Order: sequence, then structure tokens, then C-alpha cells
Amino acid sequence: MNRALSWFCKIFLQPIVRKLLIKEVRGWENIPKGNFILAANHQSHLDEIATAYLCLPRRFHFIGQVDSFNGLGRIFIHIFYFVLGVIPIDRKSEESRKKVIKEAIRVLKKGDILIIYPEGTRTRTGKMGEGKFGVARIFLETGVPILPVAVKGTFEIMPPGKKPKIKKIVKINIGKPLYFKEELERIRKAGWDLKEEKQILSKITDNLMRDIASLKSEID
Repeated sequence: MNRALSWFCKIFLQPIVRKLLIKEVRGWENIPKGNFILAANHQSHLDEIATAYLCLPRRFHFIGQVDSFNGLGRIFIHIFYFVLGVIPIDRKSEESRKKVIKEAIRVLKKGDILIIYPEGTRTRTGKMGEGKFGVARIFLETGVPILPVAVKGTFEIMPPGKKPKIKKIVKINIGKPLYFKEELERIRKAGWDLKEEKQILSKITDNLMRDIASLKSEID
């Protein structure tokens, strides 16, 4: 989302979201002054509103799937994503996943914020799923800190496949930024041919998901 649209949302939409949905936000002071990768649990489509709420009026991007759309719907979603600055991904295409990583790296190096959900898809039960390696890989390519965020209440308001309700029950808990300096230094020295590459990706992902789960437990 570009700066002008982000300011528009802050002025006109953020107060509405705060009045109708947001009950509590903890940890505002943990948001870095520079850019960051916002990594949050994923419960419903309302998570996009909840996490964008934290980033206004700055420039930020989501990663959004296009593989569930066909025909005119697919054309529309590409136009919609273009306007909002969403990076499209076809989760069924390995080539698309590679392009998304490259684009995510590009926007971060430009100084923008990236909002991403490590689970890769919405929960169908309300419980957190396992994290994928995408966040860790993007971090290791850029060195941009990861900001863990827990969101609660969006599943109850808008569970997958059901009609949304309007309730002021959404709680957000923002953790401290994660820098993983040791892992970043190891990759930068040895490159991606390092034998422990998978272990490093796994360690970063596991630590991140533990942080998000801990933050969520504080507001449950």
C-alpha cells in the first residue's frame, strides 16, 4: 500500500476499525522505527485489517493468494492486489513462490513493511498451525527484523466459510523485534550452501512461532 492510500486509511478507516473491532492493542512501543517483517498468526480474512491497523500510515505490503480464483474473479483480484500493493502468489506454482520471495526482498530493501502469515493459510479450527520457512528465508536474505504479532478474536468474528459478525473483541499483542544475529551472520559468511541451512531456517521459524504463541496466550 502506497503512502497516500495508507494515510487515507489511517484518517478515515482506522477510527472505524478501532470503534467496531479493536478492543485492545499491547506493545505499540515494540514497533521499530525502520521497516520490518510483521509475522502474525492467521485466523481469518479480518487478520489483514488487524495487522494493517498497526502499520498505518506507512508503506506496507501483504502476500495474497490467487490460486482460488478463476475467470473474471482472477482478473479482478489481480487488479485489486495491484491497487493495494499486494504481492500475488499462486500456491500451486513453484515458480510463483520463487517470484514472491524475490518481490518480498525487493520491497523490504526499498524500505517498506512486509506483512506475512507464517502458517501460510488460515486456521480452520482456531488453533495455530505450523510455520513455513518463507519468513525465515526472506529475513536471511534481507536482515530486516521480524516483528512477532498475535491476533485474537478475528476467528470468532469471521471463521473461514461463515458470515462475519461485528464485535469489538479483537485483541492484538505486539512482541519485541527478532534479529537472529547469529544465524544471519552464519548465512552471510557461508552462503546458502551451508549444510545447516535447513536447521537455521527451522530454528528461526520455530522460535518465531513460539513467540507468537506466547504472545497469544497473554491475551487469551
